[in-house]
Amino acid sequence: MHELQPYACQPGHSRGRRYPEPEAPTRTPFQRDRDRIVHSTAFRRLVYKTQVFINHEGDLFRTRLTHSLEVAQLGRSMARTLGLNEDVVETIALAHDLGHTPFGHAGQDALHECMTDHGGFEHNLQSLRVVDHLEARYPAFDGLNLCFESREGILKHCSKTNAALLEQAESGYAGASGGVARRFLEGGQPSLEAQLCNLADEIAYNCHDIDDGVRSGLLGWEQMLSVPLFADYARRAQQAHPALAQPHQQRRWLYETIRLMLSDMVYDVMRASAAQIAVQAPASLEDIRRAPPLMVFSADMRARSRELKHFLFHQLYRHPQVMDTMDRAKQVVRDLFAIYVADPVEMGQDDVESDATPLHRRVSDHIAGMTDRFALREHERLTGARLFHV
Repeated sequence: MHELQPYACQPGHSRGRRYPEPEAPTRTPFQRDRDRIVHSTAFRRLVYKTQVFINHEGDLFRTRLTHSLEVAQLGRSMARTLGLNEDVVETIALAHDLGHTPFGHAGQDALHECMTDHGGFEHNLQSLRVVDHLEARYPAFDGLNLCFESREGILKHCSKTNAALLEQAESGYAGASGGVARRFLEGGQPSLEAQLCNLADEIAYNCHDIDDGVRSGLLGWEQMLSVPLFADYARRAQQAHPALAQPHQQRRWLYETIRLMLSDMVYDVMRASAAQIAVQAPASLEDIRRAPPLMVFSADMRARSRELKHFLFHQLYRHPQVMDTMDRAKQVVRDLFAIYVADPVEMGQDDVESDATPLHRRVSDHIAGMTDRFALREHERLTGARLFHV
């Protein structure tokens, strides 16, 4: 392992696990967390969960699994250069979307509507729920029993209401230092590894959603050239390789443009973050928690990145074809929720539990864990309707 900065997550100084376990003889606690994510059921399911395009719409579009791998690769590269803990970054990156529903944000929105009177639904909080409770692999505890630092990074967003509930539930484990949600109640930041994952996530989906959008035909080349950030790198690519302007080379031109843009975003984060760290001069991880956010884009790249996100939101994520697909996906989730609440036996024997989890939350957990294709099969089985031609 490369030399870690004193303010990085140190393997020998973790806040530990909720349930004490003997240390592994050949792996650090954070490497062990990473391995537990990779071997989890929820991680395998990501291969059939929507990023932008529903799984059956094409084999080459990104899924939640390939997106998570891309985030992990970007995150590890930046962590190595900045002297941060690569294993923590990789663990958070691989786990950050475990709580996503089928059908991406459309599924999340529909499930949140169904759960409005029962605590709501948020995929980020669900990711923590997956690793803390829903994975059933070990005889001594529910969940994966990850280290505090991994869990803290997975919990990217949290309302104060949910944070208070988490803190109350975690009081028996967290001690005086507080639980993973305390920063949402008192202010403060997570580790630099967690902050870095947030930016790696943004870089990955901004750049790679362009690729999927153009591949699908929903975004045209001329449309993309209207975005200053993209147009700048397209010009650079053509200047370096004039032959890319030929019609049959447009795919290579797109790839090279995205490669240049992604690379510059990564180096921008590393330069801007190193400058912020130098100003704050943290000496420990606790200094990081008390400081303002230190993993950042430069002001110029942040502005241009926001412009790109605005473009993608309106031209891709809100494209009429995508919206039609998402409307039907929401109907699948709403129908399944209503059927399972009315007749929980339809969820299968494993989900008719005798524990204290309220019915609506159990239904929510069950649906959130589904892949796109399983949700569609279940919907057709239970309603007789086929909303998608798979």
